[in-house]
Amino acid sequence: MKGTKNLTQGPILRQLFTLAMPIMATSFIQMAYSLTDMAWVGRLGSEAIAAVGSVGILTWMSTAIALLNKVGAEVNVGQAIGAQDEQAARNFASNNITLALLISVLWGAILFIFARPIISIYELQPHIEDMAVEYLRIISTALPFVFLSTAFTGTFNAAGRSKIPFSINGIGLITNIILDPLLIFGLGWGTTGAAIATWLAEAIVCFLFVYQLKKKKILWDNFIFFTHLKKQYAVRIIKIGLPVATFNTLFAFVNMFLGRTASEQGGHLGLMALTTGGQIEAITWNTSQGFATALSAFVAQNYAARQVARVLKAYHTTLWMTFIFGTFCTFIFICYGNEIFSIFVPEKAAYETGGVFLRIDGYSQIFMMIEITIQGVFYGIGRTMPPAVISVSCNYLRIPMALLFVSWGWGLPGIWWSVTITSTMKGIICLIWFMAIKKKALSYQAD
Repeated sequence: MKGTKNLTQGPILRQLFTLAMPIMATSFIQMAYSLTDMAWVGRLGSEAIAAVGSVGILTWMSTAIALLNKVGAEVNVGQAIGAQDEQAARNFASNNITLALLISVLWGAILFIFARPIISIYELQPHIEDMAVEYLRIISTALPFVFLSTAFTGTFNAAGRSKIPFSINGIGLITNIILDPLLIFGLGWGTTGAAIATWLAEAIVCFLFVYQLKKKKILWDNFIFFTHLKKQYAVRIIKIGLPVATFNTLFAFVNMFLGRTASEQGGHLGLMALTTGGQIEAITWNTSQGFATALSAFVAQNYAARQVARVLKAYHTTLWMTFIFGTFCTFIFICYGNEIFSIFVPEKAAYETGGVFLRIDGYSQIFMMIEITIQGVFYGIGRTMPPAVISVSCNYLRIPMALLFVSWGWGLPGIWWSVTITSTMKGIICLIWFMAIKKKALSYQAD
């Protein structure tokens, strides 16, 4: 098929790396948006970064919802390509993009209208809350760009063209890096300037995706972006993507609860440690997510093409790679927590509080990477429910566990331990679950 890559033939390791590296780079670029904002906003003080961090949880929730369209594209478009059905691939892509626009407009409107009641959950000081509300309202109007770009990324990943999202998001990051200091300090707009810089960068990324598909016709000729939704495609997209989006969205709700608890225990410093620490942890998360996404696209094509041996080989290879990197991240977080945190928030009280978070969270990094890697296999074979069940169950366990540890007098570290213990549990359970169903899930293809 025009513009797509056949992943059912050729060396597995090279194909995984060829797919994974641009995806990881793209994930790091997307993460760098937040890290760039934090690095500059952190120079305004811990209160400013607490305001941006409170919105960061909602931004995470938005990204989680957008996974419906990303995973929906990666699995459905990928399987259609693997089955050599170009028309189905085009229809899945068009219906997916249309769904992304509808969902983003609705969700963005909710965040804009109810910005203050939502932010008030964290019980921040009034002037910090005002900064957060203004930041959220600006970011909410950029969500159509974010959701559409996520849908485009899923489509290109499914087609084996992961370098394109990397290049486009790289341009967006450069734009954000240039605009952040200019708008935050040059024009003196503070956190509002950071929000506007992100808005402009996301808009540019979205339009570049449109240009690649419409003008350069990278994947298909005469591609239709928006269409009347067809039940057979829309339902399949939702069926595949909804479990992933749901458990990630529920995870965001858990983080909102933990954020409120952290604020109660440590004021704005507690909230700052949770949100900023979570962004730093994304270094590990995005690395494993890059390999998992590549694995998902690889498995989707080979699963549809009945190449069981290639599916299993790719799974074992990816698992080993993420295990090695997870071990490295565990060492770095435990040994250099304060030093890493101080890069983003140079205020002593802030990086000492955040350093404790990273040291405790570091123990779970290996298991978190294992969990995400195995998710990639589940997604590739179209079984998105098991990872969702595991993630939702363990993530919600964090709430009673955190409350229990706080009641024991552990304070903020008690909240951090609830995070690392449940992350460890998710990795172990996910591995056991896949081993239990592996033979049955793949056996039909031998017929």
